[in-house]
Amino acid sequence: MVSEFHYRRRVEFADTDLAGIMHFARFFVFMETAEHEFLRSFGTSVSTTFEDNKIGWPRLTASAEYIRPLKFEDVVDIYLFVDRKGQKSLSYKFVFEHDGELVARGEMASACCICNPGEAIRAITIPPELAEQIEEYRAE
Repeated sequence: MVSEFHYRRRVEFADTDLAGIMHFARFFVFMETAEHEFLRSFGTSVSTTFEDNKIGWPRLTASAEYIRPLKFEDVVDIYLFVDRKGQKSLSYKFVFEHDGELVARGEMASACCICNPGEAIRAITIPPELAEQIEEYRAE
């Protein structure tokens, strides 16, 4: 079972403001991308099908705390930790590091939902094939 995931990416020019510093909103994009890669590591996606239904992971909450700036072309290590695995949702904590130094922290939560076109979105139990592979992170 997996409770943590590491993702690395470079700060691109489009991620920055005129001063060459990563824009605060891009931290949320980086967290979301790490979440997508985490789900892909289990052979699924943030948008998939289950029992003939379109499944998605709408956001419930998102927050970030900024410690120091990231700049154009910095390589950032993003660590995702499963903070809570509910019956219908996953909550994550994120740690952003550059050259081994903390630059930001974040949190996000997503609900597993049926998102069929023309129907109301409704939360469902996380499919067992996925839920069985994920566990909450426990610090040593």
